[in-house]
This record gives sequence, C-alpha cells and structure tokens, in this order.
Amino acid sequence: MISKNQIKYLKSLELKKFRDQHGVFVAEGPKVVNDLKGHFELVELLEGEDADRVSFLDTPQHVFAVFKKAAEVSIPSPHDELMLALDDVQNPGNLGTIIRLADWFGITHILCSRGCADVYNPKVVQATMGALARVQIHETDLPQTIANLQSGAEFPVYGTFLDGDNIYQSTLQPHGLIVMGNEGHGISAEVATLVSHRLLIPNYPQGRETSESLNVAIATAIVCSEFRRRE
Repeated sequence: MISKNQIKYLKSLELKKFRDQHGVFVAEGPKVVNDLKGHFELVELLEGEDADRVSFLDTPQHVFAVFKKAAEVSIPSPHDELMLALDDVQNPGNLGTIIRLADWFGITHILCSRGCADVYNPKVVQATMGALARVQIHETDLPQTIANLQSGAEFPVYGTFLDGDNIYQSTLQPHGLIVMGNEGHGISAEVATLVSHRLLIPNYPQGRETSESLNVAIATAIVCSEFRRRE
C-alpha cells in the first residue's frame, strides 16, 4: 500500500506548479500509459486499488503513471512540413483533442502560445489518448516565434477567420503553418498580422441563420482534413 506522504505528493501533481517543480506529469489508463512508455521516462507506476486512490478521473482506470516531461527540441521550419499553431486555446479538452487530431493527420509539431492550457494538465494528457507520444509541443511566444521562422524561410501562414476565403475554394499548400485561435476571441490581432492566407469554413447553406462559430477542435479537424485531402 502507498503511504500518506506518497498520496499527498501524487495528488499534488494535479497542479501545474508542482508538475513544474518536479518536472513530471501524470497519465492514467492502460492505453494512454502504454502509448507513453516508450517515449517518456517512467518515474512511477501504480495499479489496482493504489492507482484508484490517487486517480484524478471521475471513473478511475486502475493504472496511474508518473512520467518525466520531455526535453525541449528545436522547432523545424514550416517550409518543410505542415504544422499547427494554437493562439491561446485554453480549454484542456480542446487542446488534448487537437493534439490527437494532429497525430491522426500526421502533423508532428504544434506551437502553443503562452496563453494555451498546460499540455501536461492531466485533462489534456487524457484527451490526447496517447498522441502526446508522437506530437512535439512547443510552448512559445507565438508572434515572435512565427516572425523568427519567417525570417529564415518563406512559407504560407494560414488562419481561420469569419471574413476569410472559402477553404474549399482556396489553394492550399502541403506545407506551412495553420493558426487556430482562442475559443472566444479567435486569433489575436498580433498573430493575425502574420497570417498570409485567411480561410473561412463556410456554413451550409450560406446565408442561413446558424451558430456563431465552430468549436476550435472541430474546426481544426475540418481544416486538417481539407489540407490532407489535397495532397
């Protein structure tokens, strides 16, 4: 059985300040844990009743693991591949789902602004369903990073806007950066100035009264699917 001090420590990892302090994060459930094992250093593994005692889930999955966070890696040029950039996506479920979508569509690098949810938040980790093992996340000053990348090589920067051009009628390149914005405010003005191709996901039929906007994770899925369909 685990001790009270160990329970206290493991429970503390639900908070970012303690994850940062110890350089670790938590994953739960056999599938997610198994997917992460070969990509992150395993620090601690609990199973059965012990795992359930410290679980952060409403329905414990009997496997609770602590992993070391990944080391920082360099950001490749979007001139060579298709990448995502997230501008203050704050909902952990949305962020985790987008990471999972990126994995599905073969996108291996995501730039996250400082205002995004913490990628190691337990809710984000669970929502990725193991995709965190295959997608590199770069927490960064997004406007500065895009500007720096653009100074090294030319590449298209796409962004979704309500006044953009119909994505289904637009020319899309198999490389570049796709920017997705905040759930409530969209892409910030500072990042918008760096976007070279403004895209719109049109509603159907156009002109009909409809919802104000799409959920950012759903919008990301539509955009990524359309880019890959063109290849």
